[in-house]
Amino acid sequence: MPEREALQARAAGGDVAAFDALMRETKAGLYRFVRRYIGDPEEAYDLVQEAYAASWLAIGRYDPNRSFEAWLRTIAINKCRDWSRRRRVRRLLLGGPDINSWEALVVADGEASVEDRHDAATRSRRLQAAIAALPPKLKEPLLLTAIEERSQAEAAEILGLSVKAVEMRVARARQKLAAHLQVLPE
Repeated sequence: MPEREALQARAAGGDVAAFDALMRETKAGLYRFVRRYIGDPEEAYDLVQEAYAASWLAIGRYDPNRSFEAWLRTIAINKCRDWSRRRRVRRLLLGGPDINSWEALVVADGEASVEDRHDAATRSRRLQAAIAALPPKLKEPLLLTAIEERSQAEAAEILGLSVKAVEMRVARARQKLAAHLQVLPE
């Protein structure tokens, strides 16, 4: 861990190589988080790039005593919120569904039947859509704790909330998901 802290301190001082090393360490996890947040793999890639660009521009404000990943997640969450707002405006102006809608693909093993693969893909799409439809204040703690398996304390640090607030929001998110998935037709 001391190496990581030294890397973070160097990056905070503007060391491009240190920032690049931190970026390589965190990019896969950040991409998974952003993809789950917005549901669109292509847009997620772009938002991850935006998050890294914004983090580099703000590196002088980074506190190396704080987790780099937590700081980066905060920036990524803000990028996702901005994207969601732009998407709502686009929908309002263009009408109808988002023209950039996505479908989750499920890679099936060689044993599954066509019907099983279709059912799995349908369940995956329904779940991804239900998660994407959650309000940000519920979606963010759910993704951080349930999907990324971060502690509630880590999620609280990233989101700037109390641990109790994270706990309550995760519980509400799970209730909304359960209700949403029960109402949707197969």
